[in-house]
Amino acid sequence: MKQSIRFEYESHYFLSQEPTFRENEIWLVVHGYGQLAEFFIRKFKSFFSEDRLFIAPEGTNYNYLEGFQGRVGANWMTKHERETAIENNHRLLDTLIDSYLDHYEKKPKINVLGFSQGAATATRWASVWKGKIDTLVLWSGGFAHDLNLDVANDAFAETDLILVLGEKDELITPESIQMQDELIAGLGKEVMRLFFEGGHQLDTDVLKKIINRKK
Repeated sequence: MKQSIRFEYESHYFLSQEPTFRENEIWLVVHGYGQLAEFFIRKFKSFFSEDRLFIAPEGTNYNYLEGFQGRVGANWMTKHERETAIENNHRLLDTLIDSYLDHYEKKPKINVLGFSQGAATATRWASVWKGKIDTLVLWSGGFAHDLNLDVANDAFAETDLILVLGEKDELITPESIQMQDELIAGLGKEVMRLFFEGGHQLDTDVLKKIINRKK
């Protein structure tokens, strides 16, 4: 007989700096498969400022990247107990972002960037979070294939949606692009598409255009 139990769990995350709770915007940056938040947040270092707080949560599943020793990476889920992992991710991200927003007298803009596997994780969570996402950036990934489009339509009604792909990304296939096209059509909302010459990675120039753009 399979049973389940919930218990208190400790999860790790990293900040760009000690918050003053007077920042104008928060960037929740969600890493990809096999990465660690400590190193992922460093990729945004050139954009750290007193008016902008970066929060990098870390996936709660860990594995050795090669064999049974050496470098360790985190991930947001595998196919095993997938639905449970999704619900755990939602509770983690809810608790994390809400714990910071509670300290702000003036609500900052909330921006979310999901990279690779983190893109699907970000879209699932952002579509059901009770708050409003100002900008959602999906980088080297896309909308979750099982996204509830009716729910997402309402959640993203006032959200700027940006899809970023590297022209040499070996993990992006024509099939995955077609699937994204179909999901975007189902959303019925304009999505900004940006491309760069690199592969499965963040690009500083494109990041600069996104983070510093005027709304």
